[in-house]
Amino acid sequence: MPPFALSASSSSSPCGLQQNNKAESNIVTVDVGGQLFQTTKQTLSIAGPNSLFARVSEIPNSTTQFTAPFIDRDPELFSILLSLLRTGNLPSKAKAIDLQDLIFESQFYGIESLLVNSLSNPSQFEAFNLEKSKILSLNGRDSPSAIATTPFGSVHVVHGSKITSFDWSLRKKSTILTQFTAVDSLLAISPSVAAAGATDFSGLQILDLESGFVRETLNWENVTRSSSTVQAIGSSPECLFASFESGRRNSNSIMVYDLQTLYPITEIGHSEIYGAELDSAIPATKLNWVSGSNLLMASGSHSGPSGVLGNIKFWDIRSGNVVWELKEKIDCFSDVTVSDSLSTIFKVGVNSGEVFFADLRNIGSENPWVCLGDGRKMASGKKEGIGCKIECHGNQVFCSKGGNIELWSEVPMRSIKSTGDGSEERIFRKNIMGKVKDMGGSRITNLAFGGNKMCVTRKGQQNVEIWQSSIRGF
Repeated sequence: MPPFALSASSSSSPCGLQQNNKAESNIVTVDVGGQLFQTTKQTLSIAGPNSLFARVSEIPNSTTQFTAPFIDRDPELFSILLSLLRTGNLPSKAKAIDLQDLIFESQFYGIESLLVNSLSNPSQFEAFNLEKSKILSLNGRDSPSAIATTPFGSVHVVHGSKITSFDWSLRKKSTILTQFTAVDSLLAISPSVAAAGATDFSGLQILDLESGFVRETLNWENVTRSSSTVQAIGSSPECLFASFESGRRNSNSIMVYDLQTLYPITEIGHSEIYGAELDSAIPATKLNWVSGSNLLMASGSHSGPSGVLGNIKFWDIRSGNVVWELKEKIDCFSDVTVSDSLSTIFKVGVNSGEVFFADLRNIGSENPWVCLGDGRKMASGKKEGIGCKIECHGNQVFCSKGGNIELWSEVPMRSIKSTGDGSEERIFRKNIMGKVKDMGGSRITNLAFGGNKMCVTRKGQQNVEIWQSSIRGF
């Protein structure tokens, strides 16, 4: 008997459903592996029109009694998935079930997307409740150089010339070999497609991560007609951004492409270096889209005779103009990021190692940065921030310090204090993240967030740490 069969009955029907005698009955009975389940058509319809449940939920009402349809599957797994349809969440008894079994079963019924949403929904990310839940091992001797994630938790890791991909459940792994000696920038366009670039190899490659096939190579035609290497990659819901630098390192630009067609839309930030004026054209090494303002934040820095210098520019890609610009000369950033939800830029100072923030609403002031630490390290000159990483996720800020991670969050103020210039004082507090046993280790090299996961890589390690909320069922 096939997995889904219609039991014999005395009358013909498009499906052998046991209905109530009422013409407008909404109750449906299903026999799964010899166990009867009753639910409503509305509950089954949540599975979607292409699911196996749709064959049950869309059956017309009838006044005639029929034998319940028989599905030759595990009733225990069915009961868990039925609970998922009813509540949107997995029941507590699902913890005793192997995740792979649930995945196979959800694929059979055609509701894997609902399972993905339940287990990897970004709303389940609790920054204060994170703990190290899994270690993803990588093949070879190369340590990870870049990580890219998708909104529902797929993880792509660059190590050497290879890219290893893990699906949303982190159970399925595949590895491809790229044409790069080493990949420096990686952006996930979809669970199976990524944009990759290197600082010593020309072109931005669009890769099929399942086959390793190069779908397309995007290049920047610079004035000197030399090769163009990729310094950073970013995206918005509609556009793909790539920061290019000429092979001679005397010019750079940011190209904007249509994310669907990959056709070039416009070029912004084209700069040329003249003579010894190194500050005239610092290439962007990080690109962040600020959706609330429809602006692209491009940041870059370099070391010169007077120390580390840099700039942060906010581009209006429609006009090609710079809306705001911050020139970094004192305690330039080791890393910088922006939080759309907090309307704030965050940086970690390369000299002090301190975390600073700048309110986007006060960006025009001469020195918008406010130090979140005590500021005593600023004059040390030891470059304590070298190698520190800073990223925002939700309303929290994560900053790596050596092998540890600081977690900063804004304190809601009942009575907002005025700073005297008409602006509002904002207070951020450093919090303890996760469990003490999970902290520490060699220097953190990458921080990335996808779904309800935080991904961490460390210097000299051939693996990826996965951090998740401890309330997670699996």
